[in-house]
Amino acid sequence: MNDDTEAPVTPSTVSGAPVTVLGLGLMGQALARAFLAAGHRTTVWNRTPAKAEALAAEGAYRAATVTEALGASPLTVLCLTDYHAVHDLLGTAGPALSGTTLVNLTSGSSDRAREAADRFGGHGARYLDGAIMAVPPVIGTAEAVVLLSGPQPDFATHEPALAALGTLAHLGTDPGLASLYDAAGLTMMWAVLNAWLQGTALLETAGVDATVYAPFAQQMATGVAGWLPGYAEQIARGSFPAEVAALETDARSMDHLIEEAVSAGVNAELPRLFKAMADRAIARGRGGEQYPVLIEEFRKP
Repeated sequence: MNDDTEAPVTPSTVSGAPVTVLGLGLMGQALARAFLAAGHRTTVWNRTPAKAEALAAEGAYRAATVTEALGASPLTVLCLTDYHAVHDLLGTAGPALSGTTLVNLTSGSSDRAREAADRFGGHGARYLDGAIMAVPPVIGTAEAVVLLSGPQPDFATHEPALAALGTLAHLGTDPGLASLYDAAGLTMMWAVLNAWLQGTALLETAGVDATVYAPFAQQMATGVAGWLPGYAEQIARGSFPAEVAALETDARSMDHLIEEAVSAGVNAELPRLFKAMADRAIARGRGGEQYPVLIEEFRKP
């Protein structure tokens, strides 16, 4: 091994289990730095070697090949652009995968996660799939939530090392669950943001600044979030009594929202989508039930 690839670490600074990180974009670099900060001997590899230079200067061991990187640690964390990149990268690793544990934090679908678990398991690797619910600057703090799914024993074995990344949540043995939770979380994020932008556009027509509206919107979002546990119980029971308001009442309010948007000259696509789904449920005779009855519309292809 060339001297310039040796990590400048000492026994006093390395105490944790060895870890490998494959993929050194902004998130991958943050993951590697979190492992280094927690005292793990951290091996890194990236298709563009220059991206490993700063980490090598900070104490990481820079592997020359993927095979070398996999062999350096019992735990390999992947953070690549997509699952195609994962399969391209590990497709020729073959024997190097046997006995290692892969933790794939690459974004993708639940089907892709399950396929990866089967494929790499066929090469003798253990596999956990994951999703990072955080931005790179908070990796390594409790604020960074890392979702993981796959065999519980494999999670338990590597939990002490993975805890360097943030707050861990093991969701179950199905390797696709982390990706599904990620998708569900993104749905919440974009739905809230789009609703806020719709309201902002409406209020701007009356000269109300976004910064003035934001605290009110935040209060509304918090209030609505408080309804979720009760609504979830209705969905679990499959019974939707109108304890607060009937769907047909909500639909009339949606008409008012569409009218307001059109009158103000702002985009009305979002409220029209709300109304279209409500109308379909009402047409099926569900108008006298509470809003969560719309789950039946969301379940359809």
